[in-house]
Amino acid sequence: MTGSQNKVAIVICSTRTPRVGDKVADFVKGVLEGQDTPGSPTLSLVDVADYKLPVYDEPVVPAMVPANAQFTHEHSKVWSAKIAEFSGYIFVTPEYNYGIPGSIKNAIDYLYNEWQGKPVFIVSYGVNGGSFASDALKQTLDGMKLLVCPTRVTLPFYGGQGPDVYAAMSNGMLGDDTKASWTTDKQQTILKGYAELMEKLSAVDSSQSDIVEPKV
Repeated sequence: MTGSQNKVAIVICSTRTPRVGDKVADFVKGVLEGQDTPGSPTLSLVDVADYKLPVYDEPVVPAMVPANAQFTHEHSKVWSAKIAEFSGYIFVTPEYNYGIPGSIKNAIDYLYNEWQGKPVFIVSYGVNGGSFASDALKQTLDGMKLLVCPTRVTLPFYGGQGPDVYAAMSNGMLGDDTKASWTTDKQQTILKGYAELMEKLSAVDSSQSDIVEPKV
């Protein structure tokens, strides 16, 4: 992998206060960085909350940027530049009412060419692991022409509707029992999905290196 192929963003999809999403993303990042894999990309946290994106407010259609139009708002330009830095993504999303948060759908909708053709690995969390959110996010990302990894990880809170889920919802705390259960039950699946992401990154890199520039 070369250039931006060495950079993968772990996207924190929740913008709620308080929230547990940043702790879930830290957990996933820790699992991945705990593996001594030669050539692994650099992992960076990208927090949607930091960009304070209003409901999409550009006068242009994202697919037109940059070939036929330009963003007019600074928040759009900053978000576009950040996402364009990476060649792959790991989305860490909660489940809200059997779907994804409006915050991440809105953030995705701001862009098109910055996403297109890049691999993505989906991790969801919730009382039952967030499978509905995972399905909804996959449908959106497939439609945006990202390369969604076959393995998608669902992270349920320990005990279902118990103390850990209430601590997550009310205080943004990730319980020790939940972390222990994820380490035991989900770590290998996280690593499997990440391996698929790296395979897709390598495939994209190889296809780009095969392109021969025309002589002039």
